[in-house]
Amino acid sequence: MLMKSNVSKKHSKRERTKQDTSFEGERIAKVLSRAGVCSRREAERMIIDGRVAVDGSVLTSPAFNVTDENKITVDGKLISPFEETRVWRYYKPRGTITSERDPHGRPTVFSDLPDSMPRVISVGRLDFNTEGLLLLTNDGELARYLELPSNAWMRRYLVRVSGHVGKRKLDSVANGVTIDGVRYGPVKIELERSESGNHWLSVSICEGKNREVRNIMSHLGLKVSRLIRVEYGPFSLGKLRKSSVVEVSPRVLKNLLRKYFDDKSH
Repeated sequence: MLMKSNVSKKHSKRERTKQDTSFEGERIAKVLSRAGVCSRREAERMIIDGRVAVDGSVLTSPAFNVTDENKITVDGKLISPFEETRVWRYYKPRGTITSERDPHGRPTVFSDLPDSMPRVISVGRLDFNTEGLLLLTNDGELARYLELPSNAWMRRYLVRVSGHVGKRKLDSVANGVTIDGVRYGPVKIELERSESGNHWLSVSICEGKNREVRNIMSHLGLKVSRLIRVEYGPFSLGKLRKSSVVEVSPRVLKNLLRKYFDDKSH
């Protein structure tokens, strides 16, 4: 990506990295996020770690603006030019982590993607033993938008459990619940079917807290043997098979996320 420097070349490197909101352009972390490199927060960490350079100069602070004529590299690699926002539906299999790298050598969702896929980031996470719908995008700003608690996107899961599943028990968390000091919002749980001593529940929540569904099931005295996310906001798993990935068409994407694209155009 080529970006124009927002400061005079005669300025020193130290002067270039000073925060000055009068500079034209956009903050480097936002540009990296929108280009699908990583989230803004991760971009700021990468900059502090000395992994990002602009026009050959390594940045030491995220308080730095760039425009479309600057040359930005991450770990020595030129980042791709900005592309139109794209989103994919991916069936994350169990036994993979939602991370680019794992210090323990476990398989990641990104290593499971086809070689033809561009660089993408995930919208939120699914834990190691959870499967199902994971949204992928090349637009870090969209990922952040979809993750914001204020947007209250509904997440729906199918959960296979063992234990007693009386209606009173399932309804006990309808107005939210506090577990080990953590407050969880309203939870809608419906019994889908029972088979061979196991029960399939539909669980709908509007938050994305760590291990939320598993913690709630444990609180209700239910043991989880399978957990599948089937919906995230207006997106659904549909008939995707494990490890399959399908792009959402631009027309459908703009219809589903009209507010995001309207705000982005202003």
